[in-house]
Amino acid sequence: MRGDMANSKQPSLFDDDAANESVPQRIELPDGELTLYPHWITDKQVAALFDQLEQQVPWEQSTIQMYGRPVQIPRLNAWFGDEGCDYQYSGYQLPLHPWLAPLTELRQRLHQELGITTNSVLVNLYRNGQDSVGWHSDDEPELGRDPVIASISLGGERRFSLKHRRHKSVKPLHLSLPSGSLLVMSGQTQHHWHHCLPKMQSMTEPRINLTFRQVFPGFRRSSK
Repeated sequence: MRGDMANSKQPSLFDDDAANESVPQRIELPDGELTLYPHWITDKQVAALFDQLEQQVPWEQSTIQMYGRPVQIPRLNAWFGDEGCDYQYSGYQLPLHPWLAPLTELRQRLHQELGITTNSVLVNLYRNGQDSVGWHSDDEPELGRDPVIASISLGGERRFSLKHRRHKSVKPLHLSLPSGSLLVMSGQTQHHWHHCLPKMQSMTEPRINLTFRQVFPGFRRSSK
């Protein structure tokens, strides 16, 4: 059923080019680069995209290793990408799924409008405010030296926090990521900063987050 849905011809989500304009906001970040596009996807487009992904994505609740013990992550996720774009974190390799039509459209738009080249995307579903992701950096060797992470938010508005990995004198940064927003993390952000999506006890609305990235199979970072 999922394959039939993904392969069926669907109208483009982004036919109305004028409605897709979003003024970028450069966010000051020592040792990193952050750019926020608050309204990169319109409310109407978000509703259609959220429904498609909620129904078509083969969601799973992954089990990772923490301190030598298997732990289920507090969210659902799935990994999509080109052939050979395998990805693992915390001792678990996510199954690689072929691109869905709406994910392909977003990938093409990122490339055409912003020049961002990607070959994979991690899709997360935060079912409510109890779902979260802890402090981490997207700095796995297969992502290369200075990875560009294009993060799209759909649904419930959540708080996104960053803290410097080494300098405690640098104040943490807290952002509110509205539905339809695009946050681009680039430069040396992943080398110098951790980020997280903390729990929000009062949040009942689900959120889907898509982090597009470029995987370099077999890449190994030098010791420098």
